[in-house]
Amino acid sequence: MNRLADASSPYLLQHADNPVDWHPWGDEAFALARADDRPLLVSVGYSACHWCHVMAHESFEDPPTAAVMNERFVNVKVDREERPDVDAITMSATVAMSGHGGWPTTVFMTPDGLPFYAGTYFPPEPRHGMPSFRDVLVAVSEAWRERREDLVGQAERLVGSIREQSQVAPSSEPLIDAILDESAQGIARAFEPAFGGFGHAPKFPPASVLEFLLRRDDERALEMTRRTLDGMAAGGMYDLVGGGFHRYTVDDRWLVPHFEKMLYDNALLAPAYLHGWVVTCEPRYRVVVEETLDYVVRELSLDGGGFASAQDADTAGVEGLTYTWEPGEVPAHLLEPFEHGRFIVRGELDPELRAELLAKRVLREQPFRDDKAIASWNGLAVAALAEAGYRLERADWLDAARGVAEFLLSELSTEDGRLLRSWRAGRTSGAAYLDDYANVAHGLIELHTATGEVRWLEEAHRLALLAIKLFADDEHGGFFLAPRDGEQLVARTKDLDDNPLPSGNSMLAHVLLRLARIWGDDELERRAVGVLRLVAPALTRAPTAFGWALCALDLYLSPPRELAIVGGVDSPIARAALAPFQPATVAAVGPADSIPLLAGKTLVDGKPAVYVCERFACQAPITDPEEL
Repeated sequence: MNRLADASSPYLLQHADNPVDWHPWGDEAFALARADDRPLLVSVGYSACHWCHVMAHESFEDPPTAAVMNERFVNVKVDREERPDVDAITMSATVAMSGHGGWPTTVFMTPDGLPFYAGTYFPPEPRHGMPSFRDVLVAVSEAWRERREDLVGQAERLVGSIREQSQVAPSSEPLIDAILDESAQGIARAFEPAFGGFGHAPKFPPASVLEFLLRRDDERALEMTRRTLDGMAAGGMYDLVGGGFHRYTVDDRWLVPHFEKMLYDNALLAPAYLHGWVVTCEPRYRVVVEETLDYVVRELSLDGGGFASAQDADTAGVEGLTYTWEPGEVPAHLLEPFEHGRFIVRGELDPELRAELLAKRVLREQPFRDDKAIASWNGLAVAALAEAGYRLERADWLDAARGVAEFLLSELSTEDGRLLRSWRAGRTSGAAYLDDYANVAHGLIELHTATGEVRWLEEAHRLALLAIKLFADDEHGGFFLAPRDGEQLVARTKDLDDNPLPSGNSMLAHVLLRLARIWGDDELERRAVGVLRLVAPALTRAPTAFGWALCALDLYLSPPRELAIVGGVDSPIARAALAPFQPATVAAVGPADSIPLLAGKTLVDGKPAVYVCERFACQAPITDPEEL
């Protein structure tokens, strides 16, 4: 056992038996590197990552390779899900040096934490133009010994560039509807009409882009949305047997996935399909929502509260073994070839066949489950379960959402009310990051709207104010990824793009705009606009990478409309008010004088009522659903 044996991260624990003398990220590793005058080898990945497993098996479990690593480097393992701030620096270095990113990342650093060489997966033997990992180890070690000054200078320039990325001045150009229109046109140019989605293989689920397109009153946008929703749900990336989505596909057809299942993908795609159902009334989209959220609750619920992060791509070292089938197990017309004589299910499954196949599959060996609960991703799950639970009248999902919210505000919070990043078996990993605060606040707002319970809205407001205090960049606008009193790395970064999930900046901007309209607080809106000004130049250049920022900008530019709902959310008038897809409308449910939008709003002759307002200028209360 190496120094990872006491880690809380399942990913680090997967490497605790390696012959590599791994250290967790921390002062001990850096002190040893300085004392021994050795560079650090920092390997970053996550538990459900297929190529992380491949490199571990080929290199980190290989004693001769481990011997070279141990002799020449101080070796550090990082779970990118627990330490997104470290991952942001190592990934920036990897993209800058190699031209592409991905996990595992393999980054060599000075004893002061400056990255000077980086790549992703390295094979055990030279192939496809890549050097062997051992050749890389020897070459880097010799370069460190013979050309250290050059390497340090290169590292300093790289870190300077990473710092500059977080110091970009905000745009002074006006935020106008033309930005949304031009971005929509750019998305249309990237659209792949044959099977939906944007661009070609590999294809990742574009949940945030679909949310933006659903906000457009435009037939072309709706056509792209339908085509993509249908393509993704046809089978392959979507698990027709057990429900839920795999991470992405390696082909254009959404057929052959990397089989890991991530909580955040499913927590983002369920609302996208839910909103698609509300807009189009297509029953098949509702079925996808039901099967996806049933999967999340069934497979990812943790005994101690919250949801697990992911399920692995591999079973018994074979990718997709649990999810693929042999001929004769499934009707032939439903099978598409995968590899090694196994097949993927694709097509229309009737409920009886689906139940039969799931019963068979449950008896197989199941993939590893990463059973740590990440605050950020659980916040997204609260939002999905709450809204779907209300719209589809699933009390069990509302109860699940409440339970996760309680978990986030207890097990994943400190005594003074700050969030923590992750929890596993009663142990927490450390301070939360920007996306944790933003996504948890988002989830609590949706939970308030779905239940009418005021506590959740008040907690969302509290967390948003705390996020401003901890993460705001008062000089350039927007928000840093790590808190101002957190570990001081070589650069303090900002997360701005919305792939694969909404950035903390985009989500917090969206949250602040909603809260600004409920509280009548111009300062919250000003902070949100600071984010939009930072990303505005990129929106039209790369709109598919900024889907949630476009949603936030759409909210900002939309005519303000507030619903003050008095008398609970299940009255006919409340149901009528909340039924449409109206993302530019904010709602608060009371009575509750502690919420400015609800102050003074009462029942009307003892009946539930809805007050339709614009910047707190409210029409006469409505009690008859027909009037809406």
